Amino acid sequence: MFCFGVKLIAMPVNIPESGQPRVVIIGAGFAGLKLAQKLYKHNFQIILIDRNNYHQFQPLFYQVATAGLEPSSISFPLRKVFQKVKNVYIRIAEVEKIQVDKKHIETSLGTVRYDYLVIATGATTNFFGMDSFEQNSIPMKSVPEALYLRNTLLENFEKAVTLSDEEEKRRLLNIVVVGGGPTGVEVCGALAEMRKFVLPKDYPELDFKHMSVTLVEANEHLLHGMSKEAGEKAFQYLSNLNVDVKLQHKVTHYDGREVGLEDRENFETSTLIWAAGVKGQMPGGIDASHIVRGNRIRVDTINRVEGLDGVFAIGDIAYMETADYPHGHPQVAQVALQMANNLARNLMRMREKKELEAFEYRDKGSMATVGRNRAVVDLPFLKFAGFPAWMVWMFVHLMSIVGVKNRLVIFINWLWNYMTYDQSLRLILRPSAKK
Repeated sequence: MFCFGVKLIAMPVNIPESGQPRVVIIGAGFAGLKLAQKLYKHNFQIILIDRNNYHQFQPLFYQVATAGLEPSSISFPLRKVFQKVKNVYIRIAEVEKIQVDKKHIETSLGTVRYDYLVIATGATTNFFGMDSFEQNSIPMKSVPEALYLRNTLLENFEKAVTLSDEEEKRRLLNIVVVGGGPTGVEVCGALAEMRKFVLPKDYPELDFKHMSVTLVEANEHLLHGMSKEAGEKAFQYLSNLNVDVKLQHKVTHYDGREVGLEDRENFETSTLIWAAGVKGQMPGGIDASHIVRGNRIRVDTINRVEGLDGVFAIGDIAYMETADYPHGHPQVAQVALQMANNLARNLMRMREKKELEAFEYRDKGSMATVGRNRAVVDLPFLKFAGFPAWMVWMFVHLMSIVGVKNRLVIFINWLWNYMTYDQSLRLILRPSAKK
């Protein structure tokens, strides 16, 4: 965008025409990055647009938030992924509007033309219309949000050591997590272990017997997308870590000091972590007729946005109804990766005028960890928990990280934490504006 006075004039983004079919991918999450990696060797010109210049590994955000990992460990520069690749162009920009009639999109950098457009913008936090939680709670859907949570937790502990008011001190030490899915369960397990092994050494002036970690879940068991057995085992693990799990409890409001529960007594906390839901992160220019429940885009069985020529959606933003998934697929990484693989094959088939393949999700299982030596794993043919599940969880997540160096750094951090019962990353990092 160029500015003359107060008028903004959109200019084309500096991308050469190559004669190759141009695929513009919005979003460099699991789905968008995988699709770009699959296509660039097959004579396509790839334009990858994202607001960040890095790919972030969302399943480990909670470890950044609880000082187990540095953000650089779970992030990988996009340009490093595609070094020495001539037909992939990365643009760091915000998408402002999609103009399907002209087959181009307006971005904060200018206009981008496409032959095929793939929307892979992922999901963001869903507060279900509850403004008080949106204003006062802390979500955890990005690296900056995870860092903000880490800063908030550590700043609260630093403030607590200076107070003589026991009620205010207890409010600072009380932590509430709303949402009993994998994120909520995992962050509660990490916080409980910090309370037991780390914080008493850092803050000997504080009595951490008065620190509470509370998990609030509206459903009747934890890990609602997994088996009931996994939810019960997670409940047991959290209870053993002295996490107060409140099932079938619904939150109503939060003003930054007090959280309200429906038909139940309110309780006080200065830190409420929101892990209760997600919704699609919608780019501008998508007609409301294509948007369905959860702010997702309705697609057909080849991930094409119905009624739009050459426009596709994959990953968390895509809503596809099938016989096995009449309410859409779960918003998890495996769905995103498999959709990207299937769409890559279909784009190649389109060019060759071959029959297209309908997407069929193959559920490889689900897992969640609840701290040291504790995890639950649901596979299609087997369910297990405890130390073996924890080892499987670590191996799968380690192998899913982009970059050999990142894997090595994470492995060293995990090994150090396991041997010493300690983390060394408890830093308060505040952004500072240039004066």
